[in-house]
Order: sequence, then C-alpha cells, then structure tokens
Amino acid sequence: MAKLGKRTRAAREAVAGKENLSVEEAVALVKSNATSKFDETIEIAMNLGVDTRHADQMVRGVIGLPNGTGKAMRVAVFARGPKAEEAQAAGADIVGAEDLMETIQGGTIEFDRCIATPDMMPVVGRLGKILGPRNLMPNPKVGTVTMDVKAAVEAAKGGEVQFKAEKGGVVHAGVGKASFDEAKLVENVRAFVSAVAKARPSGAKGTYMKKIALSSTMGPGVTIDVAQAAGE
Repeated sequence: MAKLGKRTRAAREAVAGKENLSVEEAVALVKSNATSKFDETIEIAMNLGVDTRHADQMVRGVIGLPNGTGKAMRVAVFARGPKAEEAQAAGADIVGAEDLMETIQGGTIEFDRCIATPDMMPVVGRLGKILGPRNLMPNPKVGTVTMDVKAAVEAAKGGEVQFKAEKGGVVHAGVGKASFDEAKLVENVRAFVSAVAKARPSGAKGTYMKKIALSSTMGPGVTIDVAQAAGE
C-alpha cells in the first residue's frame, strides 16, 4: 500500500469515526480539510433508492444554487442566425451549427454545458453517443433545448447545476468552493438536497434518499444525516 502523505493522513484522522453529521458540521469539517494549494470544489454525492434502468425511476433536474458554484462554466450553443447572435451577446463561449457538430465528432469538447434551439436538434441528435454519456446532451426537461437562448446561457453562467442519477442511483455535483463562507456552502447544500428530493420519480419505492456524503476535491468524505439535510 502506498504511504500516505502527512496532509492526507491528517485529513483522514480528522474525519475518522464522524458519521451522520449535520449539514453545518459536515461543511465545517470538509472545508477545514481542504488544504490544497488550489481552491478545491466541495462535492456532494447522494445515494438514492432508485433503479435507473426503469424510465419511471430516473432522477433528473436542475437547480440554481443560491450562491453559485464558484466555477467558470464554458457554454456551447447550437443555433443559427439571430439566435446565434443572441447566444454570443449573452456570453456563450462557443456558438455554431454543423461546424460545431463536426468539431465535437472530431473529439474536441471544450464546454461544460450545451444548449440548443429546437430547430437544431436534428443536428445535435447525431451527437447522442458522444454527449449523452457525458451528461451534456441538450434536454428540454432541464431547459437546455429552448428558444430563450439568452436566459439559458445566463442561467448556466450564473451557477445553475444539472443533476442526473447514474447507474447505482448516485447523484453527484459540485456545490461550491472551499473558499466560500460556511453559511453559503450550507445554503447551497440544502438547496441541492431539496431539489433532488422534489425530483423524486413516480416509480421510486421505499427509502428514496439513502445516504448523503460531502467531500472536497482532494479530501476525505463525511456522511450527512439525511433527515437533517432534508429538513425533516
């Protein structure tokens, strides 16, 4: 087994035996252990009681975190004519049509969010096998297939977070940076948990939220009391 560095060992010792903490306790502990030279992302992972192989148990949604994510989002927009100009004016990083499709097919994906106007979906549809697995495929359910390009770009740039249950029923996302005040991180965590709770699918049976864990990019994770996080 590889020898652990002093920082890693100290971080693990700090969280040892600490489980089912309140959101406030978890945020304080994770934040204090985020000691890397860069501004670490605070990440949440939620284990849900759903089977994503069934359509009526898929969990998907979007939430505008009250204090943003602290991450500079790179936004690509599929649009033509006036809508392309609208996207550029709103701050989109990449705007295109067939040319953008060919760039992506060539293996270049330099964006974190992809938005498309409805008329562009026949073009974007050819990229399903590339964008789908990366959770980048535009979808009207989360507002990324829309004629209101300006609002969609501004929302993405403003700290909006998309979430989707992966295999195993796990939802994860970045909910801020270690440099954020604890109160802002707590507010973001609670907003995210609330959004996932509201996205409970009709086919979900039994316990919906099984486990919630919080960690930083380089630090160990701690579990959060589910009932307390959900405000029950």
